[in-house]
Amino acid sequence: MSAAAIDVVTLGESMALFVAGEAGALRDVEHFTRRLAGAETNVAIGLARLGLKVAWVSRLGTDSFGDFVLDSVAREGVDCAQVTRDATRPTGFMLKSRAAAGADPAVEYFRRGSAASALSLRDFDAARFAAARHLHVTGISPALSGSAAELVEHSMRFMREAGRGISFDPNLRPGLWPGRAAMAGHINRLAALADWVMPGLAEGRLLTGRDDPADIAAFYLERGAQAVIVKLGADGAYYRTAGEQGTVPGVPVARIVDTVGAGDGFAAGVLSARLEGLGWPAALARGNWIGARALQSIGDMDGLPRRSELPH
Repeated sequence: MSAAAIDVVTLGESMALFVAGEAGALRDVEHFTRRLAGAETNVAIGLARLGLKVAWVSRLGTDSFGDFVLDSVAREGVDCAQVTRDATRPTGFMLKSRAAAGADPAVEYFRRGSAASALSLRDFDAARFAAARHLHVTGISPALSGSAAELVEHSMRFMREAGRGISFDPNLRPGLWPGRAAMAGHINRLAALADWVMPGLAEGRLLTGRDDPADIAAFYLERGAQAVIVKLGADGAYYRTAGEQGTVPGVPVARIVDTVGAGDGFAAGVLSARLEGLGWPAALARGNWIGARALQSIGDMDGLPRRSELPH
């Protein structure tokens, strides 16, 4: 894939994921199934399956987990030319429990000192970013390390100055930050560099101190966002721009299998639709539909559809 062909570029950590084979506390589980995890690669794979050309920037160890991650992402058609293999640091991995009745699963991370935590400005390729139409980033990457945070902010400022689009999903991981105040301050500073800000309702409340979706959206519009999309769970999603606002209802799900990855599926749906020129209501409807599919699959990206599977 040539750099000039890129629709979306994203950056961040991807890990090996081990999903419990049975319900119960992780300490009691004997059998796990290996899959792929990583918010940015979930979105990248979702976009690639919908026919967009996507590039992913990251670092992986030279271990077997790194081989698995790289092979898995590349097999989906994502451009991995800017993924560096690091012989001095390991690839991260995580464990996920099998939750019941739609509850959020327990997750344990093994990512401290990972190869991706060494992401820095040396991983920035100006030509590759400049050739992309759009940058998608999350609040996970800047929490990995100071150098990774520097790369995320530099990438956003570069794309903004180049007149490219930027979307930002806070995707909060409080355990990776020194405190909630530091997390909120850093995340909100990055959100001010984005065109589209996409928090969940609970995230928006924590970050802005405002309760209502319209007020949360106003907080980011006041700071320069062009559009704010607030994810409302089963109630769908709310959007607001300078000229319009509305709520798009969610898609009913008879049985929730796994909540992890649903927000990434939603993001892939919204981004793909907007980059195709669809309006916000249609974009959120696609995001809600893909998010609902993700809820019905065990793996973080197993439920992401191909273009031929879209309902409209």
